[in-house]
Amino acid sequence: MLPRSTGTARRAALAATAAALAFTALPATAEATPDPLTRYHRQHLSWKSCVLGADDATGKELEQAGAHCADVTVPVDYSDPGGRTLTVAISRIRATDTERRVGPLLLNGGGPGGPSLGDAPWVRKAMKDVAARYDVVGVDPRFIGRSTPLDCRWPTGSAWRGAGADRAGFDRMAAFSKNLADRCRTHAGDALPHATTRNTARDMDVVRAALGERRISYLGYSYGSYLGEVYTSMFPGRTDRIVLDGVIDPERYSARLWRGAEPSNRHALRGWASWAAARDAAYGLGRTRGEVLATVERVRVAAARTPLRLGDHRLDGHLMPIVVLNGLSQHNDAAYGDFAQGVRDMLRASRGQRVTPSPWLAGVLDFVLTGTDSPYGSAQTAIVCGDNAAPRETEVYWRDVQRSRAEDPLFAPVTNNLNPCTFWDRPRERPTRVRDDVPALLVSATGDPRTSHEGAEAVRAMWPSSRLVTLKGADQHAVYGVYGSACADGAVNAYLATGRLPARDIDCAARAGGSGG
Repeated sequence: MLPRSTGTARRAALAATAAALAFTALPATAEATPDPLTRYHRQHLSWKSCVLGADDATGKELEQAGAHCADVTVPVDYSDPGGRTLTVAISRIRATDTERRVGPLLLNGGGPGGPSLGDAPWVRKAMKDVAARYDVVGVDPRFIGRSTPLDCRWPTGSAWRGAGADRAGFDRMAAFSKNLADRCRTHAGDALPHATTRNTARDMDVVRAALGERRISYLGYSYGSYLGEVYTSMFPGRTDRIVLDGVIDPERYSARLWRGAEPSNRHALRGWASWAAARDAAYGLGRTRGEVLATVERVRVAAARTPLRLGDHRLDGHLMPIVVLNGLSQHNDAAYGDFAQGVRDMLRASRGQRVTPSPWLAGVLDFVLTGTDSPYGSAQTAIVCGDNAAPRETEVYWRDVQRSRAEDPLFAPVTNNLNPCTFWDRPRERPTRVRDDVPALLVSATGDPRTSHEGAEAVRAMWPSSRLVTLKGADQHAVYGVYGSACADGAVNAYLATGRLPARDIDCAARAGGSGG
């Protein structure tokens, strides 16, 4: 999930009341009261071209795939359905096999903060022949993408930073995080209480009803797996076939959701280092895995001492680990090569050379050091902070950073650091109690550095009626339709085609020649 959504990971390879108030049961003797959400459930959707202008690549791709787009009106506050409204943008590629049509398949590519309206075309390709039986529906969740936006006007696209090398650096990051939280109160204060996973799930149910459907199927990646867990728990009986890829353990989803991610990221870093060592002639990072890892450590120490000059940007010790984390999620030659070029650029800069960063590194630097992606980071953080309260005592984080720094000086100062949630207002609702009886198909890679395989195993144990497809030996985040496993993709497509879960869990092997950790 964090630090950055991948649009279901494709673009990176290229985060307790009852259910909706409308469904509160009435005493049998009471006179029926109109459903306050009726006007939303029965709204007429006006389908139109997805293309917004000459430079709209996403819209053009949707149009070429036969998609149309619509805006769904939902209440800002579900406790006041007669009050302010916002729009949720959706796309739809309709089923062509109408005689065997299953229904709509709603998509969420993760984040939180990631748009999914543009994902329908490539998901249909992954579905192969079974795609003809579904209306594939991409959704930009509330406050994201083409839906009504939320923008705190940040100077960055990411709230996450490393704590730095000493107490002065930690205090700078505390001030930075408080400033981001204050900006959100100033520029998006009215929206913040309503930017939550529970409200996104309520919006999903309005989309279901507005499409005229009794039930929906769902494909969610990364944070989208948590959204799927919440939706199925809040609206039982309204789902058909559920696929969760990159599975989050709901017991571990919190405002400090990076904690505990160090081992899986170290594993992924070692796997990449082995790959880079075998290509020392191309990248010059070292001829063994140990030498490559030592190069990364030298860059970390250098950035902490003096910010690295990379084009127009300066990369310091707070941000260098964020660059590394952004380089670890996709287990393939193209992504590994992009990351290796980025490390090579940082190494050259650490030696005082003038460097024009490679396209991948330039994109990450623009993301973390400019306000270009402020809406993304704003929405992501608002949802994470709106879902769960964080400890408000800064000393809690400082102690955690200090305890973990010696074992892992690269990742632990990020995963244990504070963030704007420390300074956020308390959430309005308690987290959803996730049901224990959901039949779903879970997909996970053993080396996933974003949503650990242990999380998928925990959900599998919690849901005995589910089944788990495991991609073994790959440090990969998001598998179905992304990694290229015929075994995993085939298992998902068989389930989407028949509605029957496999008789037992399935293990799939990584591609031959893939580098493990």
